[in-house]
Amino acid sequence: MDKRPPRLPARPPAPTVLTAPSPIEADSAEELLTAEPETPELETPGHSGSQRGHLRLVDDIPGSNTDTSTAATSGQEDDAADGSTGRAWRQQRAASRAERVRQLWAFFEGANPYTNFWLVLGSAIALSVIGLTFVLSSTSVTGDGDPFTIVARQAMWAGIGVLGMIFMMYVPTRWMGGIGWAMMLLSGVLLSLVAFTPLGSDGGGSTNWLQIGPVRGQPSELAKLALVLWGAAVLAKKGRLVEQFTHWVVPFVAPGALAVLVLVLAGGDLGTSLIIITVVAALLFAAGVTLRYFIAAGALAVVAVGLLMWMTPYRMMRVYAWLGMNCDHSLDPCHQTEMGYYALASGGFWGVGLGQSRQKWDYIPEVHNDFIFTIIGEELGLLGTLTVLGLFAALSIGIFRVAFGTDDQFTRLVCIGIIAWLSGQAFINIGMVIGLLPVVGVPLPFISYGGSALTITLLAVGVVLNFARRQRLQARAPKRRRRGTAKRSTLAPR
Repeated sequence: MDKRPPRLPARPPAPTVLTAPSPIEADSAEELLTAEPETPELETPGHSGSQRGHLRLVDDIPGSNTDTSTAATSGQEDDAADGSTGRAWRQQRAASRAERVRQLWAFFEGANPYTNFWLVLGSAIALSVIGLTFVLSSTSVTGDGDPFTIVARQAMWAGIGVLGMIFMMYVPTRWMGGIGWAMMLLSGVLLSLVAFTPLGSDGGGSTNWLQIGPVRGQPSELAKLALVLWGAAVLAKKGRLVEQFTHWVVPFVAPGALAVLVLVLAGGDLGTSLIIITVVAALLFAAGVTLRYFIAAGALAVVAVGLLMWMTPYRMMRVYAWLGMNCDHSLDPCHQTEMGYYALASGGFWGVGLGQSRQKWDYIPEVHNDFIFTIIGEELGLLGTLTVLGLFAALSIGIFRVAFGTDDQFTRLVCIGIIAWLSGQAFINIGMVIGLLPVVGVPLPFISYGGSALTITLLAVGVVLNFARRQRLQARAPKRRRRGTAKRSTLAPR
């Protein structure tokens, strides 16, 4: 039984009675409402109570960091409102891009003559070694007996080319103009023998070979180097007069370059004609000929090339094959290009391995000559083709740096002409292999089989090395003078 006392009900709250405040209470309430809040005192260790009254909050101090940050924020908002911040950012980006372009151009120009020499020599030797390697790879399965016959012949011409390169490297530079005149006359005679005598030999649909006993070569390769040296000597001697029409036409364009071009076309070699036109245009541009003449000359050259192709049936067949319009022809004009595509595609990125090409087994015509780049792509893959392109780029950059490392106009013109020759020929060859251009029968410099082409190309490299070597000697000359002066002052009588 629960013995707890019963719980009483809760008392209701007393009713609130609202009364009017007294005058004294009203005054005290108004004082509390109108009174300013007291600033809290900061108590720090080591300060007495008398010093606490002098301390204030940072927010109350005029010119504090809060005021500064507020002003900066308001200034940024104003800048953002009128767009000055964005303009400043864009100007900074533009200045940064301009600085990177200047640095890249400074790299191309090159201020170190020692680097230029080895850049040109190293890239040329590397390309020649790659060429000998793939000539061996592409001709070792021909079934003509000894697999080393063709590569041994190419190596012999490479050795002759290296000796000629060394000779041209040490020839006095002042002799280069005279050598150009001699080469121009010699190439004219040889081209005339090819075009108008029975000594001319057919090859690849054109008569551009000269057969004298066991020796067989292409005089048009010599004409390329001759045109560069002779044309540079003529244009450099004219100086500022090349801005006048008659001075750049006579005698460089007519009768010089035009005579070479007619003799080459007489043999039916359109590919070499395109290279000669490229070299002539590069020399005239570097010499300072007015640009308006290039428009008319370019249009005339395009019309002339079109007419030559239209007048020759086998060239038109190549154009139709490039466009894919006659692949079902009985002669199968698309076969060579299609087999080249298969070789490049089967190589992938790393390639099938050096010497392991399958398309070189009589699937690709002229595989060791015009289409040797396809074997590089099949055996070494994309990495190998990019390596070859990188070596050509390094060679062009090295020659370009040699050209801009001197104030001699003749040196500049020769270097620009050689760049146009080698890079233009490489572009046409690789372009026709990958289907960018129709097949025109242009070999790949340093790599394609051909003794005369390799020898003359190495001679051209020797000319550039001659200029680079002279720049090295000029850069070393002040140090020699200082050493000589110190020695004379030591041995001078006291």
